[in-house]
Amino acid sequence: MTPRIDKAFISFRIGTPIWIPEARFNEQLAMFEKYKGVTDEVTFFTSETHPCLPLNVIQDRAKLLAKRMEQVRQRGYRTGINHLCTIGHHNENLPNSLTGNYTSLTDIEGKLCEGSRCPNDENMREYIKAVYQALTAARPDYIWIDDDIRLFGHMPIVAGCFCETCLKIYEKESGKRYPREGLKAAFNTGTVEEKLRNRKSWLEHNRKLISRLFELIEKTVHAIDPKLPLGFMTGDRFFEGYDFDTWAEVLAGPNHCEVMWRPGGGFYSDEALFQMIDKAHSIGRQNSMLPDAVVSIQSEIENFPYQRLKKAAHTTALESAAYIAAGCTGTAFNVLQMCDEPLDEYEPLVATLHKARPFYDLMAKTLGRAKPQGLYAAWNKDSFAVKYLNAPDWFGPDNGGSMIANTAEIHELGIPAAYCLKDAQIAALACDVPLALSDAEAKTILSRGVYLDGPALTRLNELGYGEYTGFTVARYHDTDCLEELLPHDLNRPFAGRNRDNRQSFLWWHVPAAELIAASAAAQPLSRLVDYERKQVVACASGVFENKLGGRVYVGGYYPWTYLQTYSKATQFKTVFRWLAKDTLLAYVASYHKINLWVRQLTEGRLALAMLNPSLDESREVVLMLRSQADEIVVYDMNCAKTLIASDGTDGPYKRFTIPLIPAWRMIFVTT
Repeated sequence: MTPRIDKAFISFRIGTPIWIPEARFNEQLAMFEKYKGVTDEVTFFTSETHPCLPLNVIQDRAKLLAKRMEQVRQRGYRTGINHLCTIGHHNENLPNSLTGNYTSLTDIEGKLCEGSRCPNDENMREYIKAVYQALTAARPDYIWIDDDIRLFGHMPIVAGCFCETCLKIYEKESGKRYPREGLKAAFNTGTVEEKLRNRKSWLEHNRKLISRLFELIEKTVHAIDPKLPLGFMTGDRFFEGYDFDTWAEVLAGPNHCEVMWRPGGGFYSDEALFQMIDKAHSIGRQNSMLPDAVVSIQSEIENFPYQRLKKAAHTTALESAAYIAAGCTGTAFNVLQMCDEPLDEYEPLVATLHKARPFYDLMAKTLGRAKPQGLYAAWNKDSFAVKYLNAPDWFGPDNGGSMIANTAEIHELGIPAAYCLKDAQIAALACDVPLALSDAEAKTILSRGVYLDGPALTRLNELGYGEYTGFTVARYHDTDCLEELLPHDLNRPFAGRNRDNRQSFLWWHVPAAELIAASAAAQPLSRLVDYERKQVVACASGVFENKLGGRVYVGGYYPWTYLQTYSKATQFKTVFRWLAKDTLLAYVASYHKINLWVRQLTEGRLALAMLNPSLDESREVVLMLRSQADEIVVYDMNCAKTLIASDGTDGPYKRFTIPLIPAWRMIFVTT
């Protein structure tokens, strides 16, 4: 049974330049005391730079941390250690970092990241054991393992580890001996089936590598403190095999100790606010892989390089709410000073977060571990195998090739997000994504509602699912095509409306698929015309209902981007209702840019978060809820409450009109 959540799990991560100097440490504590309740946990970094530190430095810092943590406990906070560098991140401060007979993380060309070490190296494993013994001996309330435990993105290399030790381990696992150049050829040449088989085998190797490392850490820590909670920070870990559920079990150990999680990703400034939403969807994927026993899920919010004008206090506060909406139960704030300097400029930020704390508590208590439901951009643990599948290098400089559908614009239309198949009413498949799916996953998707682009349609047909898709792709058109909606019930009242995405503009060029019906039941929804409005293609998108009971929509013209004309946005909502057979729990019917996350808490009781990702305020937002409720409760980010009565129905949906959602603000709604 999932434990009850009474409030959000909130922590602050404190850097060494703040906690090592006594005066700065006391200044930080005084700020927390002034804004009592802004945090429940104070977590201490072990390092300010990103390679591993010499063992004696860690041991000395652990002794001081024991004192610092006791001072924090006396003020009523939980406290623990965030170990930044278990294997190291990248090349930085190398002269003052770990040296000795340790194997550096090695890429498939043999190049090294000297700031990151191979976790299969036996000398490194002995070092890691000694580090975690020292940290556990400091008697923290918990230990966080930071996100350097990954195999992708350790600058200056792209992906590892392909050292001789790792290759020998892989030989035992797979029964095949490869030199690096031979393994590279196995990943990038041969048939699609051969490449996929070899790539999936390596992803499984990566899963096992991380499991072995976590087993070492778990045994080391729990040999000293058998009940000490362990936490792990992640991002989208596709190359590592995304084995979060297994890793959580390993970290819990045989005594089933508490495991915490910190899902994260990059979003560091106000310059690209849309990255907040992108990160929220990434965090949603990460959360979807966690067992229900993982209750403390603190989103990572990092304002690196911690220069206050880079990100507004409001942005930071909104981030936390967005990530709770996507499935977290709290937040770990890493937003303070990186140097031994006064903290004055950070006080307005802490004050803003203190003011927002009741909103976080309301959301976490109401939502608990309930899962978002809606449209799912299909992916699984093997999705990285299809990355760059048709290019000469799996780890190419662009690392292009879609391994997950880009549903961001669809969600901005007010279609709610789901992050795993069991919570989805509709799935979206792009490009080579079908190749990563099992037969059971593919048939489950095709038995519900599914949205496909042209390449995904072709892959499904090649895999033998053609009887369930209804269409084939005849060819692609590269220039001067506009989409025109055809007369059809799903297009009312927009027949004849056009969408022109200017294919000749190379920086957003997308070839348009010409579709052919493969079944008499397949129905075209749009055609392609040129700039004289002469027909180029008779069918550019269409719908089909298959014998599994599933409904299919194939979009051949800009299926993922530039969807936000009034006619296309409204048609999309009609089509998505049709795909889901009116089982979507909620959607936004009006022409607004709104991100929506919705849960069913109990039978008939819904809760949802609505974020306005626009610089325009949204007025008279029409929210449709699949509910019998005649009234909803709306909370703003100050927890001010408004009751709104239903003003109509449409099939199983009740209509509610929300007067205002300010720009880049969230509201929280319950029935």
